[in-house]
Amino acid sequence: MAWPYLLFAFAAGVALPVQFGINAQLAVWLHSPIRAAFISFLTGAVILAVAAALVFKPLPSWNRLGHAPWWVWLGGALGAFYVAGSIFAAPKLGAAALIAVIVAGQSLASLAVDHFGWVGFEQKHISPGRIVGMALVGAGVALVRIF
Repeated sequence: MAWPYLLFAFAAGVALPVQFGINAQLAVWLHSPIRAAFISFLTGAVILAVAAALVFKPLPSWNRLGHAPWWVWLGGALGAFYVAGSIFAAPKLGAAALIAVIVAGQSLASLAVDHFGWVGFEQKHISPGRIVGMALVGAGVALVRIF
């Protein structure tokens, strides 16, 4: 049952270095990484608006939205930081090093998120095997950056 999710996540991963390059080139044309990030988000927002219009489910009430935890509204801000940061770093690091460093950051943050059960994830404690996995990710980042 997990295969469709794994394939979707893999396809999203394949798209990232292409997106980084496209956004970095857009920043060159616009003379601004922040403007490029804005255009990237605007384009994505338009596509998501069309997709959302095709979902035939009623919208939640304002009351329900008002009772959501404060931190659920931070996803867009974190996405903006991620896109702007990748646009800023991509030309200096290159695609492979950028992805390696991003994966390292994601992996370390994921360990903390799992360990403490933050933002709705089930708690999964750090183990020696996970620490070795993180060391291997770090070694991979170093190898990609050096060579």
